[in-house]
Amino acid sequence: MSDIRLKHDGWVVVADGSKALFLRNSGDEKFPMLEVFREEEQDNPPTSEQGTHRPGRMSDGGSGHRSAVADTDWHQLAEDRFAKDLAGILYRQAHKHNYKDLVLVAAPSVLGEMRKELHKEVSDKIVAEIDKDLTNHPVDQIEKLVLASDAA
Repeated sequence: MSDIRLKHDGWVVVADGSKALFLRNSGDEKFPMLEVFREEEQDNPPTSEQGTHRPGRMSDGGSGHRSAVADTDWHQLAEDRFAKDLAGILYRQAHKHNYKDLVLVAAPSVLGEMRKELHKEVSDKIVAEIDKDLTNHPVDQIEKLVLASDAA
């Protein structure tokens, strides 16, 4: 297992589909100390609370049969939009030179969506990616799990 080395003022962004924690290393590479300095959150109720009660139906032609039409997954769309918004925040902050090193920690689907949207200026600063959902963990556990993790 190789430890992740995060320099002083390096960032760790921990995200799932509706919440993100921005942490800064106020320590150094040898003795890191992560501190939350920003949180982003969106209200994203389940699709059943956002869409219709039953899927729509359409006629199959003259036979009198009807087929169900898949309902839009509003919850997943909101999660994808949140990942895109996070990529935008990271780009704006990188453009302002607010961080040099970045560790991304996110649920696998969120990490995949973020990768699609990340600007080269952000991608060049990534020192590690971890496909885990740690948003509901205390900061000290995030620090242990992230900085002693095998990076992808």
